[in-house]
Amino acid sequence: MADALLLSDPRFFRHRSSGYHPERPERLDAARAAIDRARRTRGLTFSRVEPRPATEEELLRVHDPQFLNWLNTLRGEQGHIDADTYVGPDSIAVAELGAGGTIDMIDAMLTGPITCGVALVRPPGHHARPNHAMGFCLLNNVAIATAHAKAKGLSRVAIVDWDVHHGNGTQDVFYTNPGVLVVSAHQFPFYPGTGAAEEVGEGDGRGFTINVPLRAGCGDGVYRGVFERVILPALEDYAPEMIIVSAGFDASLRDPLAEMLLSAEAFGWMAQKLRCVANRSAKGRIALVLEGGYDLVALEAGLLAATLGMIDGTALEIARDVDHEDIAHASRVAKATWRSVD
Repeated sequence: MADALLLSDPRFFRHRSSGYHPERPERLDAARAAIDRARRTRGLTFSRVEPRPATEEELLRVHDPQFLNWLNTLRGEQGHIDADTYVGPDSIAVAELGAGGTIDMIDAMLTGPITCGVALVRPPGHHARPNHAMGFCLLNNVAIATAHAKAKGLSRVAIVDWDVHHGNGTQDVFYTNPGVLVVSAHQFPFYPGTGAAEEVGEGDGRGFTINVPLRAGCGDGVYRGVFERVILPALEDYAPEMIIVSAGFDASLRDPLAEMLLSAEAFGWMAQKLRCVANRSAKGRIALVLEGGYDLVALEAGLLAATLGMIDGTALEIARDVDHEDIAHASRVAKATWRSVD
């Protein structure tokens, strides 16, 4: 039996800008190199998921019909939706393929026997809102996959977003939904301007959104503190039946678009800790879905470490934090809101 599922397809390279853009096809070369290194150096094996386009019904669980109709008008076009987000002639089809492939990976995890997976998809998705494409993102892969897992009968799904940018689109989708716990650690204030600690959900979903905003310049020790004080305790209490990670690698110290200082080992440590939670409550079901990461060396190293940490528990020790006011504030807010729903 293979060690993990793998969603990877050459068609994902077809999403291309007319000029240079940091969200470029070469990112997939780096991601695939990480998987090849896992095979070569650790002997890990992967069962390939054959992607197919998401159906309208699957997309409508997350995105508004008017928005999907508008995206359809962009098929075959080349241009920009906004200053950050582009489309090429194949971009809409590629985005649908990434969403559908991620759904099929989730289905394979639900039916077994392989319970973990890596989705090397692009364009990324966590900024895509129900009615708006932005932040390099067209369709929200993680939200669509999560909504599918819920439609298949899971009561509690957790999304953990360690991308350096707050996943505002994912938060919007599930902000009132207690059946999805959305947890994000991100640079703040920063693009897209959301993700304050006080954003905790509304209505029945109050307490089921946990944001840990961090100042620029945070490294391994701060992220370890975030996980140990906030994220892991909340996940243990929630007892998710599946964990889906918005796995961006742009919090790396090498990344050109952000100002965090994470080592590759930190991503391995975080993935290993999340797998431990998944083993206890989710039958080991955990997926890494690629989001950001724009330095190719850092992307390869971080994804390799996260894949190893998720699959076989390989994670180098990382520094502990000193007392840090960002962590302390986020911890107080998160614990107050989380306990308020008990």
